Amino acid sequence: MIRFAVYALAPLALLVTLAAGASLLDNGLLRLTGDILPLHKLISKTTLVLLILSVFPLKRRLHFSWTDLGFAPRAVFFRQVWRGLLLGLVTLLPVLLALYLLDVHVWDSTRHWTAGKVLEKVGLGLFFAMLIAVGEELLFRGMLLSIFRRKMPLGIAIVLCSVYFAALHFLKPSSHIAYAELEWDSGFQLMMEAFANWLNPAILSSFLALLMVGVFLAVLRSRVPQSLGLCIGCHAAWVWQIKISRDLFNVNLQADFLYLVNTYYDGVVGPLVTVWLASALLVYWLWSRCRYTASCRGGETKAGSAA
Repeated sequence: MIRFAVYALAPLALLVTLAAGASLLDNGLLRLTGDILPLHKLISKTTLVLLILSVFPLKRRLHFSWTDLGFAPRAVFFRQVWRGLLLGLVTLLPVLLALYLLDVHVWDSTRHWTAGKVLEKVGLGLFFAMLIAVGEELLFRGMLLSIFRRKMPLGIAIVLCSVYFAALHFLKPSSHIAYAELEWDSGFQLMMEAFANWLNPAILSSFLALLMVGVFLAVLRSRVPQSLGLCIGCHAAWVWQIKISRDLFNVNLQADFLYLVNTYYDGVVGPLVTVWLASALLVYWLWSRCRYTASCRGGETKAGSAA
């Protein structure tokens, strides 16, 4: 039990260590360079970059190959990414359409769009969505899930990996410190506020939705060999659609079905996403059970015929 707890909490210890290092490093960086970026944003980005970079020494230390982390050969990988993009569109677009039809999302008529601006938003949105997906999938469904699968049952590994995935999205401080007010310990103050945000009840519905997102991607990763490309494509398509939706639509705070989203987070991820993805996973589980049962009956029939 103690050994299990050590494996489960080791990523948290690494996260705290890297966040503390980023807090100290970025405070000093701002003093040298000037007010280039708010300290809380700089710490957040630096911590994420350090987490992703930690994959490489961990890979060598744990003797993982790229195949172990879920990477298929190059040609297969890129086909997986395209299929994942399609899967992401199919799985999130119905949610966005439902939110529009239920008047939760309303067209932002204050913005003027040209064909050039639309193409720019779509192109840049996909580029940044892909960057986010590559980094987070390498970290969570690549390294973290692979580590947990070595040390614990698959179901527990999937849930635990998904908890870390969801939690990282809410590592945000509640206050901002102006450049002129920076002290030597300002970064640590923001870091403690960021971790304390995990206790904020306002994040609960979005946390559960992102937990379900993590479970969906982890199941995809565990059911298809070397399928990290599928996860990357699916994740990128979700992020891409959310970015475009936030550009084109506003959240109607007077909507009767406003409870389907979490306005504290992004106005998309919330209870509707949780129920939708949970339903998809349930259908997949039932389909898998039916296939397994049919396979077993087929085997018994062949055995009986042979006898």
